[in-house]
Amino acid sequence: METAVKAKAHAAAPINAKLTKEDKLGFLREMLRIRRFEQTALRQYQAGKMGGFMHLYIGQESIAIGTCSLMGDNDHVITAYRCHGHALGVGMSMNECMAELYGKATGCSKGKGGSMHFFAPDKNYWGGHGIVGGQTPLGLGLAYGIKYKGLKGAALCFLGDGAINQGVFYESLNMASLFDLPVIYIIENNKYSMGTSLERSSVVKSCLAERADAFLIDWAQANGEDLYEVRAVTQQAIERAHEKSRPTVLEFDTYRYYGHSVADAKHSGGYRTKEEIERYKNDHDPIQLFKKRLIADGILNEDQFDQISEEAKEEAEAAAVFAEESPLPSDASIFEDVYFETDRQTEAGRTGKHFFND
Repeated sequence: METAVKAKAHAAAPINAKLTKEDKLGFLREMLRIRRFEQTALRQYQAGKMGGFMHLYIGQESIAIGTCSLMGDNDHVITAYRCHGHALGVGMSMNECMAELYGKATGCSKGKGGSMHFFAPDKNYWGGHGIVGGQTPLGLGLAYGIKYKGLKGAALCFLGDGAINQGVFYESLNMASLFDLPVIYIIENNKYSMGTSLERSSVVKSCLAERADAFLIDWAQANGEDLYEVRAVTQQAIERAHEKSRPTVLEFDTYRYYGHSVADAKHSGGYRTKEEIERYKNDHDPIQLFKKRLIADGILNEDQFDQISEEAKEEAEAAAVFAEESPLPSDASIFEDVYFETDRQTEAGRTGKHFFND
């Protein structure tokens, strides 16, 4: 009963109460696009069409869509290596994302980044980073830039529960609080840092976000399976960043259905049970939960859901064809996109002089 009351309250939050039927169906569509994209990508990976690492976001879609749906012109996103969902959430196309997985020149990083390094500066999307916790000081830098320019914006920096124990994260929290920077650290707690359970990897009192208390930073813990709750809680953090230029730490409880990466074959029946995975799929799937709410509200029916799902699947399969038919990067391109100054032949790039007269 308490859960139902809480869910109803979040659905009625101002940021959600003004949503139209089209908005809600759009959120469902975007979550399905992430899932169908990744399911297609997994099949192609297993067929030997891709190399390198691949970290699937399946099971966590409501967080990417719920948070990114709130972004304004001066809001930015940076994340870790499980980055496909956030990339699609900010509006990147399936074609450019799938082509990057194939290592093709038409990819969002021109085939040089792969699964962990999606980028779209035109959409305020700054990656995709393979170093655990490495994006947290970069998110701080984005927030510093926003404040330095006098803009009303926020830097949404995503990290996993494993990255919470990296020292650089705490250095970033200290500076964020000390300098009053509009950064929002969003912990996607899927309960397993690689193959180690939260209980074995972290000291926890009530939740991970509570550690923000040490730096006088506001924090909140919420249900990452509920898109309305994700939006309601994140909106409060965005308002704090926009109006007060203050940081926030958010923690969303979630779950990944697949392993840490596709190479993690022991995730099922190994460090977690098959029964646990099935329980989350059956009772906690964010897409199915949102689908049920839309049906109960008279916004959706089963035929409409099937149609939206099929359209997302067709789009993903078409993206795979696009990637398959795209050219590989040229050998000469290895010398391109190495360093901003030399790539664009700025004065500093031509002369080698930076910040100095002589």
